[in-house]
Amino acid sequence: MASSFDKFQKRRLISSYFSVVLSVFLVLFLLGLLGLFIINSKRLSDNFKEDIVMSVFFKTEATDTIFKAFETEMKSGKYAKDFTFVSKEQAAKEHEKTLGENFTEFLGANPLYNSYDIHLKADYVTTAGFSSLESEIRKNPMVADVVYDKQLIILVNDNVKKISLWVLIISGIFTLISILLINSSLRLSIYANRFIIKTMQMVGATKAFIRKPFLTRSVILGTIGSGLAIIALICVLIYIATNYPALDIFRDQLLTILVLFGVLVLGVVITLAGTYFATQRFLNLRTDDLY
Repeated sequence: MASSFDKFQKRRLISSYFSVVLSVFLVLFLLGLLGLFIINSKRLSDNFKEDIVMSVFFKTEATDTIFKAFETEMKSGKYAKDFTFVSKEQAAKEHEKTLGENFTEFLGANPLYNSYDIHLKADYVTTAGFSSLESEIRKNPMVADVVYDKQLIILVNDNVKKISLWVLIISGIFTLISILLINSSLRLSIYANRFIIKTMQMVGATKAFIRKPFLTRSVILGTIGSGLAIIALICVLIYIATNYPALDIFRDQLLTILVLFGVLVLGVVITLAGTYFATQRFLNLRTDDLY
């Protein structure tokens, strides 16, 4: 009978340990993902901003000399991240693919212009930045037109600000929830040992002596849970780097390492603090209150 009860107690203890490790792992994994998103959010928003194109169309009489001078101006200027020359023949082929028919044969000539597709640096992807560059480009008498999506620029910048604000709010809320969840799991784990705690106290053991094994165990469980979270986060990073190389997810290696190290420290600190306060609560309880 005693053996059966001991097995039951052992299974319950293992189950409580597993629940602590699982809660630490899940919470810190999600918190780590959030941290990695935050440190990469600027680059992600910059990549999105830099995909917006400004098309500069040149008049038919523009020569190679004009084009080379324009390229030199863009390279030496502060606005352009990169630019691509699109000949009118190349533009005609793209239009033919889109329309599904050869419109140049129908018209008898190619009405399109030679042009440049310019991607601006992220810092200048604003209404003011595009307008300033447009003003400079239009001073060139060989420029026929400058085209870009003004509404998209406003929309992108507004959404980036809103997303950044919500990410900060969600980070704060999620951090609070994570601490409460881990603390709850720890309290349940220690609750199963409340009689042992009180028995040790009754035979004269000091509070520090009673707390020590629980604190040691919490550090081990916290390290295991956060270690599993770090391994899972590294797997996610490798997956993103392999399948989405354009994001260059490992560019900020120091910040990435700091996030992973922060996950480890947070796992240990939260479990340690949670265990301390949970054991303190049961140490201060009267024997009658244990039931």
